[in-house]
Amino acid sequence: MNKYELAVVVNAQIEDEERAAVVDKCKALIERFGGTVTNVDEAGKKRLAYEIQKMREAYYYFIQFDAEATAPGEIEQRMRIMDNVLRYLCVRQDEA
Repeated sequence: MNKYELAVVVNAQIEDEERAAVVDKCKALIERFGGTVTNVDEAGKKRLAYEIQKMREAYYYFIQFDAEATAPGEIEQRMRIMDNVLRYLCVRQDEA
């Protein structure tokens, strides 16, 4: 099992319940592919470096999880088509 971090940039123009549902959906995807979520950090609403889909602000979430090497590819494939997710990035964390 490797340690990974999934960074998710969520649309700021949706309601709190919808935003929570998007994060829950991300966590469900991780668990669906054999991962275990260890931590979820909400970084809050931040200004974007550049405009994405005519939006200047978004909510940032960082989800740490443990999974096999094949899981991040599967997760990213499903994240690509999720509504209200502006950007995402899954990276492996080093054992330091």
